[in-house]
Amino acid sequence: MIPSNDPSPPPFGAFAPTPAQAAIIALAHRSALKRGVFRPWFSRLIDLIRSGPIDTNYQGAAFRFHHLASATERGALFNPDYNIEELDFLRAHTPPGGVFVDIGANVGTYAMVLARHVGATGKVIAVEPHPVPFGRLTFNRVASGFSQVRLVAAAAAASDGELLMETDSDNIGASHVVTGQAGSHAFKVAALRLQRILGEAGVDHVDSLKIDVEGFEDRVLTGFFADAPESLWPRAVVIEHLSRDEWQNDCIADMQSRGYMQTARTRSNTLLVRR
Repeated sequence: MIPSNDPSPPPFGAFAPTPAQAAIIALAHRSALKRGVFRPWFSRLIDLIRSGPIDTNYQGAAFRFHHLASATERGALFNPDYNIEELDFLRAHTPPGGVFVDIGANVGTYAMVLARHVGATGKVIAVEPHPVPFGRLTFNRVASGFSQVRLVAAAAAASDGELLMETDSDNIGASHVVTGQAGSHAFKVAALRLQRILGEAGVDHVDSLKIDVEGFEDRVLTGFFADAPESLWPRAVVIEHLSRDEWQNDCIADMQSRGYMQTARTRSNTLLVRR
């Protein structure tokens, strides 16, 4: 069963950290304890002080972090430099007023940060199929006041239709499209081609794109690059490579054959720029 979202959540600030919680978060921020191995321990500790989410700012945007069952939300809560290399790369290749596309947006830790960067004249397209992160993404957009963010409640895919997803109960951000035998808790989500998503958003170019869809990246990108006009090809790409063993086609090699050059590689992501 998919957990439901509160249809009318308390306004941002209702879950501001208590003084004790704030002290623990500050300790993590200024020490090596912000690293991943310590974050679940810190998460449980501040939840003992007061159960529930934490309202805070991350990279200039407002977030309500449900940190206990989300590695991404824990990361951004306890590490002010979470994914900073990727974010700096995207900001460097996305001008003010530009277009950023976030495929597998989760709760918006890329989308909202880039929305602040592109400003009111820019556009961010945030694609997230899972209803729980999508609800949190929606809240964070409202809390941040970013009307330039377009939300798409669907999975980016090779074709339009439906797909099955499964949820990792220990980390909702690791929910994934089912490519084999579905489990008993799989559920259907809408699926849209990336080219259709961009067309419906009314964009004529993409400055940068980030994709993190738990091993489904190749199904999204290979057909897109084969079919979409080059004017829609992003100038810069951040792609998660942790699940590349699940790819049917090496979409990084495909991008490189189309003129993209790898400029950096972090623990989780490959960073590419179109020459």
